[in-house]
Amino acid sequence: MGTGTLAPSLKQALFAYTSFTLLYIFGQFRDFFRKRWSKASLKGYAPIRQDYEDFYTRRMYYRIHDCFNRPITGPPSSWMDVLERTPVNRQEPLTTTGKIKRCLNLGSYNYLGFASSDPYCTPRVLDTLSQHGWSLCSNRADAGTTPVHEELERELASFLGKEAALTCGMGFATNSAFLPVLATPGTLVLSDALNHSSIVAGVRAAKGTVRVFDHNDPEHLERLLRTALVEGQPRIHRPWRKVIIVVEGIYSMEGEVVDLAGFVAVAKKYKAYIWLDEAHSIGAMGATGRGVCEHLGVSSADIDVLMGTFSKSFGACGGYVAANKDVIDYFKAQCPAHLYATAMTPPAVQMVLSALRLITGADGSDRGAHKLSQLRTNANYFRSGLLRLGFNVLGDWDSPVMPVMIFQPAKLSATSREMLRLGVAVVEVGFPATPLLTSRMRVCISASHTRQDLDYALQLFDYVAERCDIRYGGDTARALANTGPKIQAV
Repeated sequence: MGTGTLAPSLKQALFAYTSFTLLYIFGQFRDFFRKRWSKASLKGYAPIRQDYEDFYTRRMYYRIHDCFNRPITGPPSSWMDVLERTPVNRQEPLTTTGKIKRCLNLGSYNYLGFASSDPYCTPRVLDTLSQHGWSLCSNRADAGTTPVHEELERELASFLGKEAALTCGMGFATNSAFLPVLATPGTLVLSDALNHSSIVAGVRAAKGTVRVFDHNDPEHLERLLRTALVEGQPRIHRPWRKVIIVVEGIYSMEGEVVDLAGFVAVAKKYKAYIWLDEAHSIGAMGATGRGVCEHLGVSSADIDVLMGTFSKSFGACGGYVAANKDVIDYFKAQCPAHLYATAMTPPAVQMVLSALRLITGADGSDRGAHKLSQLRTNANYFRSGLLRLGFNVLGDWDSPVMPVMIFQPAKLSATSREMLRLGVAVVEVGFPATPLLTSRMRVCISASHTRQDLDYALQLFDYVAERCDIRYGGDTARALANTGPKIQAV
């Protein structure tokens, strides 16, 4: 059960709609006068962009774009250096001022703290760098495979309980390029309504038929699947060749854990396959970091394709798929991300391999187990603290992803700027990345945060909540603060 709700109150919805309506009206007026008196440039050329297509970007996004894409310098550890930029000016682009602000990092996916220097991982990465260089400058099918790649794939498959695994140089492409290879003509793809954009890109590129079911709702999935099986393929009404259900382990914009047992039950009942995206859950969930299967007590044998990325818990880049050996062999023969895209760089591969060995204890220490325990403790402690302060916090206990609902566009920029002024780096997410009424501030917790860091952050959140009036959880959130697991002392 989640700790918050996506639905704004009627009052907040009206305020949000009013804000967007006023921005739209005044933006249209300004566009009208701009077209009337501005001089046309490049006569004879068609405009590259149509006004109606980039209206939101010009009239709304650019007013608050200092809140997004903030540049940093140095590693994104529990604290990091953010480069200050000039204020928003319609006439001039944002530029860095040369000043640096030290900020508490609550925005990075550095769940286990591997993104900065590590006494076990870093020396091994440097050794691999000296041996294999910065990049292989080739795809995996040609000259882009090294012994380090093969070693990582073997240990990763063993870690996940699968016969084989295959790495990819880009996490996004692991969904967008591998999914279409499986979803051939005659395939029915059932995708969660809140799946990541990489999954959306993958299913759009697929030759199969796509149906979207309500978020994290196995019952709605079963109704859609039953109807689709009765009707068959569009126009020809022949039976489907295969059915693939695509879900995420932790939904990155909601912080919710998938109802995996429910989806597995539906898949078994109707002989469907399951594709599980564990980008935010592998290395972050489960007693030994094996993801939501371990966390929820579901056998990995019930999941046909396990997909994940290395840019979160493993402090590197790239992604992987793990499945039966014949499926991985098929990917090697057919997937363009394996055949044509540049392979993961050897230092990145070694970073993942070293982090994996730390997590499993193969390094001979208990540092990995301590990091996993610390992450869960930190996540539950901070979620409980936010709820006690009256915030509307999405997601489940044990999840390191904590979206705090903002709802109103004006408060989105106000909270972002106030947090930066106080020295806290957070991620603000609004339309079109989220629906119009569900703007939010996403907090990501790391094992590298100390209890002092979290207490300091909660004090600042309390101050910002008072200034910006964003305690949308109220007494309900405060009551939920006591429903979580017992928090261990640090």
